[in-house]
Amino acid sequence: MRFDPADDPRVLSDAFIPELPGRYKGKVRENYDLPDGRRIIIATDRLSAFDQILTAIPFKGQVLTQTARYWFEETADICLNHVIAYPDPNVVIGTRLDILPVEIVVRGYLAGTTSTSILTKYRKGERTMYGLTLPDGLRDNEALPQAIITPTSKAFDGGHDEPLSADDILAQKLLTSEQWDTVSRAALALFERGQRRAAERGLILADTKYEFGTDAEGRIVLADEIHTPDSSRYWIAADHAEAVASGRRPASFDKDFVRAWVSERCDPYHDPIPPIPAELIAETARVYIRAFEAITGRTFEPDLSGASVLDRVRDNLRVYFA
Repeated sequence: MRFDPADDPRVLSDAFIPELPGRYKGKVRENYDLPDGRRIIIATDRLSAFDQILTAIPFKGQVLTQTARYWFEETADICLNHVIAYPDPNVVIGTRLDILPVEIVVRGYLAGTTSTSILTKYRKGERTMYGLTLPDGLRDNEALPQAIITPTSKAFDGGHDEPLSADDILAQKLLTSEQWDTVSRAALALFERGQRRAAERGLILADTKYEFGTDAEGRIVLADEIHTPDSSRYWIAADHAEAVASGRRPASFDKDFVRAWVSERCDPYHDPIPPIPAELIAETARVYIRAFEAITGRTFEPDLSGASVLDRVRDNLRVYFA
């Protein structure tokens, strides 16, 4: 990594552009719907945790957008994706989709920390989950016999995602049989490509999530992001065997410095968040940049043009103003 974000810690904490129509503000991304069916998706540098925005991490939005761009281009032969253009390092212009109500999580390893993860369930003695049965005797973070899909419901109303099986998806009419066949085949093919490319970089793509939608013609299209540090679990391949043998978590691009720092100092769900040190923010930015370079094999080139990130984004999106 040649560039140090501490040298120019500019951030995009907000992407409100009043000249653009149809604004929807998410936790991290800001979306604008154009009348012609295109969607402008701006990745800010906001860091979300504990159901709130904690801070902004310099260049996080550019890292996520450019990592996803690398993977969209690497997998364009597998399935359609929503990308139309990249007018700015933090921005993708995509086809507006009707997002399917099922999130597709593909796992190649017995890993995870959430209540819906297969490792959490396996430790409790469960062997049948998501309509699948895992063998006895697997160790934490060990490779599964084959990659599996562990779908969850897509909670659009702020509720919790719930585990699903293929039978659940069809019985609840969340997807048609044809749609489920299409997304499951695409997800496994995308994951296989991701694992193969990651292995070439000395990495393990342990698990990831995909979102799919349908376009105006009813076609299944890959949406959102793909194989980024935020949507995927990457491990350092050289450390994996020893980590599994010793029972510890494999070395990874651990971005949770801020989350851990906050948790040690307060109850983040009830207490005010203390000021986060600048060096902690800079180190998190360095981790994101190192992850981009390791995943893509490319040197991170920060876009330092414009008086600020928002000024640059506005200038690059003027052609889309009403």
